[in-house]
Amino acid sequence: MELTVLVFLGSGLFLGWSLGANDAANVFGTAVGTRMVRFSTAAIVCSVFLILGAVISGAGAAHTLGRLGSIHTLAGAFMAALAAALSVYVMTKRGIPVSTTQAIVGAIIGWNLFSNSQTDAATLSKILSTWVLCPILSGVIAVALFSLVKHVLNRSEVHLLRLDAYTRFGLIAAGAFGAYSLGANNIANVMGVFIPASPFTDFTINDSLTLSSTQQLFLLGGIAIAVGVFTYSKKVMLTVGQEITAVSPIAAWVIVVAHSIVLFMFASQGLKHVLTNAGLPSIPLVPVSSSQAIVGAVVGLGLLRGGNTISWPVIGGIAFGWVLTPIIAGLVCFFGLFFLQNVFNQPIMG
Repeated sequence: MELTVLVFLGSGLFLGWSLGANDAANVFGTAVGTRMVRFSTAAIVCSVFLILGAVISGAGAAHTLGRLGSIHTLAGAFMAALAAALSVYVMTKRGIPVSTTQAIVGAIIGWNLFSNSQTDAATLSKILSTWVLCPILSGVIAVALFSLVKHVLNRSEVHLLRLDAYTRFGLIAAGAFGAYSLGANNIANVMGVFIPASPFTDFTINDSLTLSSTQQLFLLGGIAIAVGVFTYSKKVMLTVGQEITAVSPIAAWVIVVAHSIVLFMFASQGLKHVLTNAGLPSIPLVPVSSSQAIVGAVVGLGLLRGGNTISWPVIGGIAFGWVLTPIIAGLVCFFGLFFLQNVFNQPIMG
């Protein structure tokens, strides 16, 4: 593979690292914040299932993102991914859980503006609607699930030590499901812009396992996400797990499960087919914000308890980060493309 190709793919790997550093908090932040799961355990489980979700189930949401703006050159994809990665990195340094989805959408719109490409309004409106629906849906699921779990526990006579052990196992299992869902849904943010210009070709291992060009991209992205989890995610985990509102271990489990269900719903091609075949409204396959899902679940449980324990200044800072992230990504992408084309003489449009 040529050195230039590796350099261009490097921005996607940087974005994957940024996603792992920031969004891993959404999977294990409450578990680590309540000290029910050690950070090292969380990082290992999160990394393994992130990669599995990315490779096995990542294709659905990636196609929707591709319809927002199709970038057919590696140089253009490089700058879009780099712009998104830089915006996420800035927020991660401040300990703010931001949306990688919003970052890459902002970067793609920046590319569309620079290249005079039309932004697909239907796709954009679909994605924007999920930015509103995602935290609300996650909060509703969290409240319903917490009420159900509380009812079951009140009717049972589980010893506290056994309940503690069950809760720890439940947090790890929920984290594994959440990591798989995160990889399946958000790998589109990391490597989706590279699919039209992918340098890989399909290859078969031992005449039994075939990895497509897209799956190879997703595998690289998944590994980059895992590295981000191990090296830089702890600070954001503590913001999510401790600073928004105090949560109990049971509430921590409910939050992760609610977040994971929402991400899985918007990434599962199987669920979409089941609903379509049953004549029911289908769920759009779009990369939704993991950060919005987890914050929606945390706020939902905080409101269930009256809202007095919620740190609204922290929520305000997070919301401001959500607004600022796509703007920064779009501007960085637009001006970065100008330099790539006019200073470094790189072909931006295929």
